[in-house]
Amino acid sequence: MSLPRIAIDAMGGDEGVRTMIEGAALARRRHDRFKFLLVGDETRIKAALETHPGMSGASEILHCDDVVAGDELPSRALRRAKTTSMGLAVDAVKRGEAGAAVSAGNTGALMAMSKLALRTMPGLDRPALAALLPTLGENDVIMLDLGANRDCDARNLVQFAIMGAAYSRIVTGRERPRVRLLNIGTEETKGTEDIQAAADALRAADNLAMDFAGYVEADKINRGECDVVVCDGFSGNIALKAIEGAARFVTDLLRQAFTSSIRSKVGFLVSRPATELLKHHLDPNNHNGAVFLGLNGVVVKSHGSANAKGVANAVEVAARLLEDDITNRIANDLGKIDTQGFNGK
Repeated sequence: MSLPRIAIDAMGGDEGVRTMIEGAALARRRHDRFKFLLVGDETRIKAALETHPGMSGASEILHCDDVVAGDELPSRALRRAKTTSMGLAVDAVKRGEAGAAVSAGNTGALMAMSKLALRTMPGLDRPALAALLPTLGENDVIMLDLGANRDCDARNLVQFAIMGAAYSRIVTGRERPRVRLLNIGTEETKGTEDIQAAADALRAADNLAMDFAGYVEADKINRGECDVVVCDGFSGNIALKAIEGAARFVTDLLRQAFTSSIRSKVGFLVSRPATELLKHHLDPNNHNGAVFLGLNGVVVKSHGSANAKGVANAVEVAARLLEDDITNRIANDLGKIDTQGFNGK
């Protein structure tokens, strides 16, 4: 099956062109039907392509030497959307020259450009940033929103749940993903008025393709007990950073423990298969590729520090969402619930 080509912001991220091209090439080696529009400095892109000869016939270069800085204000970056590699990659989706865009650049700028160019889907108030997180279960858990919307009312949370469930059906294959709202407790009386109102609406919406299972606390996100965790962007971003920090703490602690003495080094050799499995599970590159759900097009945000493997995973996320037509899935599910008269209180 052929897929629309994927626009790659080759200039974004901490490592820039070399890593973005290497990641795209790795994704193509896994899936030779992938085709790319590589947006960025043509000289640097061509130099990077020399080590990946299989990419030349599958790629077109759109020259651009203007880059959005990692610390640039979204409002300032937005004024340069038509001249930056990030803006042109997103614009390619709007113009139908690419099916999806992938960037490892400034998250706020990417969200602003994507919202302006692609617009929010009919029936949705706001898009949300969703990502896959590792769990102890068979599948990753989808969490949203992770920072696109600081303040969210009950109506927003209900819409996020619908979008997250649609994404989860693609990733997990479950017909009815288990959806929970992030809260400070699992009792029905816990949480803000908006969280409680969203829970009431989701319990009553038995025609949706999801199993709403109430609330989940932050320490249970990675237990594998649910498929989708829904929250406002402020809480979600804090929870995500805490999870990432805990993962780094565990790996650093193990590294220190296994190098503290000769006996520890011997112990490391004995337990190496288990520690390698742990390292693989906690490596953020294996779960890279956050998605702006709710737009009229597919945009995937790669982590700025992602290596080539991480970029390849982000490219594969974009391809999978194109293949499974995430936009129409969300639109169909939105039609099953009336949120127009939902006041969020």
